[in-house]
Amino acid sequence: MKLSPGIDVAAIRDEFPALGLEQDGRPVVFLDGPGGTQVPKRVIDTVADYYRVANANEGGAFATSERSDAILADARAAVADLYGADSPAEIKFGYNMTTLTFHLSRSIGACFAPGDEIVVTTLDHEANVSPWHAVARDRGLVVRTIEIRPDDCTLDLDDLDAKLSSRTRLVAVGYASNAVGTINPVADIAARAHAAGAWLYVDAVHYAPHGPIDVHAIGADFLVTSAYKWFGPHVGALWGRADLLAELPRYKVRPAHDDFETGTPNLEGIAGTGAAVAYLASVGSRFGEPPVDTAASRRTQLIGAMSAMRQHELDLARRLVEGLRTIPRVRIWGVTDPARFESERAPTVSITLSGISARAAATALAHAGIYAWDGDFYATALVERLGLAGAGGLLRLGLVHYNTSAEVERVLEAIDDIARASG
Repeated sequence: MKLSPGIDVAAIRDEFPALGLEQDGRPVVFLDGPGGTQVPKRVIDTVADYYRVANANEGGAFATSERSDAILADARAAVADLYGADSPAEIKFGYNMTTLTFHLSRSIGACFAPGDEIVVTTLDHEANVSPWHAVARDRGLVVRTIEIRPDDCTLDLDDLDAKLSSRTRLVAVGYASNAVGTINPVADIAARAHAAGAWLYVDAVHYAPHGPIDVHAIGADFLVTSAYKWFGPHVGALWGRADLLAELPRYKVRPAHDDFETGTPNLEGIAGTGAAVAYLASVGSRFGEPPVDTAASRRTQLIGAMSAMRQHELDLARRLVEGLRTIPRVRIWGVTDPARFESERAPTVSITLSGISARAAATALAHAGIYAWDGDFYATALVERLGLAGAGGLLRLGLVHYNTSAEVERVLEAIDDIARASG
């Protein structure tokens, strides 16, 4: 069960209670990770323990509040290490990526003048599109949209250059597409945005479970994820450059201690978020690629973990794509050349089957104990651009590091059965 040199999948799976679920006497295959991954036992236990020993609001003079404050501080530092941030103070927690983006977009938009421009993309989840359209309507801004190359669902960077201007103030882009798995050249996009005098706002929700993040190396000004996409609870975590956060207008309750965290946080969820980072670091200390010294920093362990997980997932994705290519009536969307997977594809493979709706295919897979999403996954503009909205969108097969080669073979067999039965 050891696919890549670093990852012992059997040991990994033992840490996830949900992976023991069965349907009709067979283990369930979870390919629903892009909508929310399963969580390790330590995350479940940490959330429960928070309620037992630290359930209190912030800033109290008594033990449970002090414990809660310490847990929040530890989680903030953990996410800072995950992102490669300079300081835990640059991390802001919220309900999820969408809510954080709507909240911060109001502050960012207040810095712009009527006629200023925001650039978004056709490839992105609506959480990094709709908030910018909303603030543009409110403040008289202009939104321009980068096109895709429909043959492989990658961004058209020539179109990006054409859309940038002296009035561009912000470029909003996804690190990876949650619908078709495309990994965008974020560092290249950042350089182009900064050359035009614009900030870069990165939605890293779909990339975060699949590779190491370094906010400085990619040149981001803001970056946000949702922890429930990387083995944690339903919590969002935003990073912003300290100097920019200090400059932005605030929309907050007057006595609130934090300028960008509104109301009482989901403290038990934040505790679990810290535990999710600890889980990832433990993967690095045990299975890191290259091997990680057990005394190494948490950041080093996290990089080792994500690198090892990435290689395992790429092995699975290459086999999945190879097998799908042999099944009649299947079309794979996005980058399909395995030589490009390393830098251009997350292990999220979306397909259509000729004559079969995505929902019908997902239902057939569910009956076989294989859980996968269908639809547009809030990547609405992309699915419309591909001409698939009226047909129910895509069937999305989302691999993560706890999936196995045996599961991939089972999925291929099931899709082949669906295609042939419908033929």
